[in-house]
Amino acid sequence: MNIAIGCDHVGFILKADIIGHLISRGMTVTDKGADENTRTDYPIYGKAVADAVVSGEADLGIVFCGSGIGISIAANKVHGIRAVVCSEPYSAKLSREHNNTNILSFGSRVVGSELAKMIIDAWLDAEFEGGRHQKRVEMITAIEEAQQ
Repeated sequence: MNIAIGCDHVGFILKADIIGHLISRGMTVTDKGADENTRTDYPIYGKAVADAVVSGEADLGIVFCGSGIGISIAANKVHGIRAVVCSEPYSAKLSREHNNTNILSFGSRVVGSELAKMIIDAWLDAEFEGGRHQKRVEMITAIEEAQQ
């Protein structure tokens, strides 16, 4: 599985740990930046990861900034993205099982490295359940398509 990853300068401090963790799980990682901790703008990286996911360059994406909120909002502006901000594993797991999220976001000022890895593991290990949830995901997609 190929995971696109992106963060701003605030998230940069966690990036090496997260990439190492993903590689240890057997994932291929596509790094969309930032490449250093110099001040930069999170929408650049949220969009870059989202574009990689919708184009099929990556199967899923992980983004992070200080809170995880701004970068997830940016990613969610890309048609076909369902990004979720999670600060604990349970919500991450349910977001995949019920909402078929394709990008995970968290805040590097909110969670530390070890908790981030637990959140990522819960999200990656979960699978979309379909069934009653499929209709709801289709409803979300219809809302998005009506805005085009």
